[in-house]
Amino acid sequence: MGTSDLIIDAVTTAAAALAPLPAPPRRLPRPALFLDMDGVLAPLAETPDAVVPDARRTAVLRGLAGRLDGRVAIISGRTIAEIDRIAESAAASASGVHGLERRRADGSLDRADADPAVRDAVAAFHQFARTRPGLIVEDKAVSAGLHYRQARGEAEAVGALAERLADETGLTLQAGHLVVELKTPGTDKGTALTAFMAEVPFKGAVPVMLGDDLTDEDGFRAAGALGGFGVLVGPPRDTAARYSLPDVEAVLVWLDSVEETA
Repeated sequence: MGTSDLIIDAVTTAAAALAPLPAPPRRLPRPALFLDMDGVLAPLAETPDAVVPDARRTAVLRGLAGRLDGRVAIISGRTIAEIDRIAESAAASASGVHGLERRRADGSLDRADADPAVRDAVAAFHQFARTRPGLIVEDKAVSAGLHYRQARGEAEAVGALAERLADETGLTLQAGHLVVELKTPGTDKGTALTAFMAEVPFKGAVPVMLGDDLTDEDGFRAAGALGGFGVLVGPPRDTAARYSLPDVEAVLVWLDSVEETA
């Protein structure tokens, strides 16, 4: 399957033919929770800026971090600045832009140097969007995103452009929910999770990754390789996750109920 095919229906492919996975257990032995933002902690919105802080979400995250001695991290395609805006800085540990930014529990920050070709991708996306209403270009410094949630008829053209630019620039093409992203190579959500698991307070814990998108599959696989598991949020699809939850509401309810066992 080509990248453009994945882009058009990244999450619901073959969902009707697959049975849902069971819900994850609430009682877990020394869990470390790694949470995607959009589609997991927050509902998907028409534009990135439309996702706003929510008092309940913030309270759930702070309560969870307290119960688990800080073993909670948000791993997202958004920047850490955006993660903090939406989550109201409720997570001390966070990774943004698919692992290209990572803040440890002690507040220290790792940020990859941007590939110079990102500027070319941003410019190309702006030029492409100029005559196509509804497209939104997102400049994250280390990556360039092109959102087409409000211009779904442009999906095929967006996919073709992203594939061409990836071939020309050597940037990594990341397909998501009605968005394509060209990013500095070298990291993903799985590498971010693995890096956290080597550090306090996560070291020695059991990793659990919650995600909804194809970009979260790297996190699911990394969690499994380290003795944990993934939780797919949303419709059934082919996945490395072991469990599932139907939507953001179910995620918040589950997070609020998680208990650590001896």
